[in-house]
Amino acid sequence: MRKKTLIARIFQNEEFVSEPRSDGLRELEKLTDVETYMARNMTDQHAEDVVAVIADSALFHRSFYEAAKDLRIIARWGVGYDKVNVDIATELGVIITVSPVHMDTVAEYTIAQWLATLKRLYTLNRLSHEGDFTIIRTYDAQGSVLGLYGFGRIGQQVALRARALLGEKGRLLVYDVRPDITELAQRFGAEAVESPLDLFCRCDTVSIHVSGDDTIVGYDELRAMRPHASLINPSRGNLVDDQAVLRAIEENRLWYYVVDDPVNGPREIHKGHPRIICTNHNGGITVESTTRLDCQTFEQVTDAIEGRQPNHVLNPEVLDHPRVKAFLGQNGRSSFPGKAGS
Repeated sequence: MRKKTLIARIFQNEEFVSEPRSDGLRELEKLTDVETYMARNMTDQHAEDVVAVIADSALFHRSFYEAAKDLRIIARWGVGYDKVNVDIATELGVIITVSPVHMDTVAEYTIAQWLATLKRLYTLNRLSHEGDFTIIRTYDAQGSVLGLYGFGRIGQQVALRARALLGEKGRLLVYDVRPDITELAQRFGAEAVESPLDLFCRCDTVSIHVSGDDTIVGYDELRAMRPHASLINPSRGNLVDDQAVLRAIEENRLWYYVVDDPVNGPREIHKGHPRIICTNHNGGITVESTTRLDCQTFEQVTDAIEGRQPNHVLNPEVLDHPRVKAFLGQNGRSSFPGKAGS
């Protein structure tokens, strides 16, 4: 029986049909059967004959890994990995890869929201549609203070774009726990601050670029902001306490909150609020970035199936696992029925 590659439902989205996607799927079908999975919880029920997965944000349980005896790789269509259970994958000899090829896109989204909030575009649009043609106060990026909470790959891309817009008098402040943050910040024309609270109280805009599930921004940080300032969260909605941000905006302790998450689940309390802007986790998704993500994950899966080490391995220690050593030792020969030339 031919093995299977499971692909996320994003591949069914007709908005992003492209020649590279179609070509990549055809090539992948030469290696394995290709099936779209729709489940949000991946368990042993989905594991039979699966050799590879191109994964979205579904949760992969231990039972999936234990039952998927042929599984070689889970390639994340993106960079978030909190739902793939990396420790279990490593224990059982499954490679996890990420696709850091949409950093530019998220950085552009951040810059767009930074300018939109400074220029009060959301408020001006609402007022105009309501028949209120008042001229209101807006702000320049030039000479302002922008803060970046988290200074990894995306934060650095934001800094590259923001520095020119800030001008000579503008300041770029960053907070990160990495030990080299002072030197790294200087390379990008930025200044490192000692605490998140320091960042929130000094900036006209703060943008969050952190991974993980923990809530890191609460009422204490929000109430420290300037009343005209805005908070942008292109990362994950759970990083900010939704109740606290709603309270802080209602108390006029900040002006806008922008979060790249839809208005459902925990974010449903923001529905209809004119100064809380929710986008449908679309900040890293453009026509161009989708093509890059497709091609990257196709390549990673193909490499693993054909016995080559894929790039952007998240758990490099797994390369010493006996299972992985066995299939990476094939020197490009596939053991799966249906592979052309096998």
